[in-house]
This record gives sequence, C-alpha cells and structure tokens, in this order.
Amino acid sequence: MKTLNDINFKNKKALIRVDFNVPLDEYFNVTDNTRIVAAKPTIDKVLNDGGSVILMSHLGRPKGKEDRFSLKHIVPELEKVLGHTVKFISDSKGPEVRKVVEDLKPGEILLLENLRFYPEEKKGDPEFAKALAELGADYYINDAFGTAHRAHASTAVIAKYFDKDHKLAGKLLENEVNSIQKALDKGDKPVTAIIGGAKVSSKIGVIQNLLNKVDNLIIVGGMAYTFLKALGNKIGDSIVEDDKIDLAKEILKEAKEKGVKVILPVDLVVADKFSNDAKTMVVKADQIPDGWQGLDIGPETQKLIDQVIQNSKTI
Repeated sequence: MKTLNDINFKNKKALIRVDFNVPLDEYFNVTDNTRIVAAKPTIDKVLNDGGSVILMSHLGRPKGKEDRFSLKHIVPELEKVLGHTVKFISDSKGPEVRKVVEDLKPGEILLLENLRFYPEEKKGDPEFAKALAELGADYYINDAFGTAHRAHASTAVIAKYFDKDHKLAGKLLENEVNSIQKALDKGDKPVTAIIGGAKVSSKIGVIQNLLNKVDNLIIVGGMAYTFLKALGNKIGDSIVEDDKIDLAKEILKEAKEKGVKVILPVDLVVADKFSNDAKTMVVKADQIPDGWQGLDIGPETQKLIDQVIQNSKTI
C-alpha cells in the first residue's frame, strides 16, 4: 500500500477513514481530543497539497440513529484542532452526500455522519462499502489505527473498490505499524506486549503473532475475563465471550509451549452494577461474587504488571 508522501493531492479528493471515537461529556463537549490531534498530519498533508478531505468515522455503539452519537457534536473541537471550517452532513452515503462531495473545493473539509448508524458498517457489507467508495473521492486513506484490525465496511472492505495506486495508509497508521514492526523485530529483550479491549475474537490474529515475538504478554481489559474463565475462575457477571473459552485455552497452551509468560489479573476492582453509584470492592481474580462484575485491575495486579514492565527492555 502506498503512503501519503508518494502522492500530490492537488485538486484531488481524499476519503479518509479516521478514528474519532472520542469521549463526550453530558453537554456533548469532547473531553479528550487525542484521536483528533493524531489524525491532523494526514488531513494537513492533503489540504496543504491543494486537495479536499472527506472524513468518515464511527462514534460509540449506537443502536440505530441516536442523536447522542452524532458526529455533529465533535465539529467545534475538530475545527479548533484543524484550524479550518468543517462542513457536516447528516448521512454517510446516497445522492445528497455525493452532491456535497462533488461540490467540495480544494482546501475544504467534509465530515460524514456516524458510520455505525448503518448496521452494514460493522457487518462489513460489500454494498455499503461500495456506496462509500462511490461518493466521488479520488483516493481512499486509512488512518484509523484503532479500528484497522476490524473487517468493517469502511476499513477492510472499502479498499477492494480502489486500485493499488489510489488507496493509502495515513501517517498515523504508517507510523504505528512501523513502530510495532521495529519493536518486534529489533527490540531488545525481554519484550513485553500489553493487550486489552473487550473481545478476544477481534484480537486473535494479533495475539497469535505476538506469541512468536514476545517474552511476556500482559492481558487486561474486558478480554481478561474470558481468559480467567478459561482457567476455571469465577467471574460473576463480568464481560465474557463464552464461545471463545476454548480459543483462550488454546492461546494459553501455545504461550506455555513457546515459553511466553502470560500475565493476567490476580485481583480486581468489582462492582455490583455498572454505574457511578455502584458498590465496589477488591477481590482475588478467582473470587468475583455472583451478581458482581470486574471493572478494573486491583492493586496487586498493578504491582505485578509494574514489575514485569520495569524488567523489560522493549514494551
């Protein structure tokens, strides 16, 4: 895949998949703009060349079209970070969107509505991907590192509708991939990887590749509970992928065979509900009471992870 430096975007339109899944407060103000700032170099490159930009992203996990998940809420912060006016359209496909894209002039930015307002996005629907590809952009740029592992319509599938000379990796994606590659191939040992997220299923390829490269694998986040249950631990009402228990067992077995030390939580902060006013307590990782759910690692796990990191040469 080509990179941005290979292309001059003068009078060209670039459809950029970014990751603007940013946190909002109760007044819909962006409380952490890190992901917006991270996308700026790619957007700037296209604009500085004399091109125009169509931005597409998801926000949260909406069930249908929910106003609280509309990307219109991030426009003020986006304009502040980019230093440009940002046009917004309350859809992400169709003739109205195509007309707005057609009318875009060099130096202009258009933000599409939340891609996940269409269930076809997460399903990786080819027709939805084709509709995005046919909005009128000359180039497709993937700069959504945080979602690049998912086979969604706007990431993996849409690339099929652009030839090799018109699909590119953005600066963020390129830099992250190069950094990971450098760390894994040339990093001083011991090498430690930290992996989190809710689902084992979405990270299986990453985990299996890491087992060939690292000395320590720290597993946290929601996926840790699937591994804990695979070891026979009681996890109460914690998030779990029951259909991936056997897969978790296979990963643990493979790690042992390859001499990779897997670090899982040994204690947890648990709550009786997912709420700000929930009752909480710290319990051992195999003693989560029924009706309670794990929400964070406990102090002993923090010490354990700290020790592993302190003794590592590459993270």
